[in-house]
Amino acid sequence: MRAVGALLLAISAVLVAPSARAQTYDPAYPVCLQRYGIDGGSISCRYASLAQCQAVASGRAAQCITNPYYGKARRRY
Repeated sequence: MRAVGALLLAISAVLVAPSARAQTYDPAYPVCLQRYGIDGGSISCRYASLAQCQAVASGRAAQCITNPYYGKARRRY
């Protein structure tokens, strides 16, 4: 009976656990936008150039940073 209780506890812990977050840095893009806010902030790597990122960051609590993982993605042929 203890084994069944332990199994039910383990299953409920897995179902209640929050989902895992995706990788922060997308290795397909060289520039990332780092945003700051009351709720914490975020990093999104979706920019092909620093100028493109700076245009989006203008007027916001944000900065553009270089992606440390750019180009390290595996190429699919």
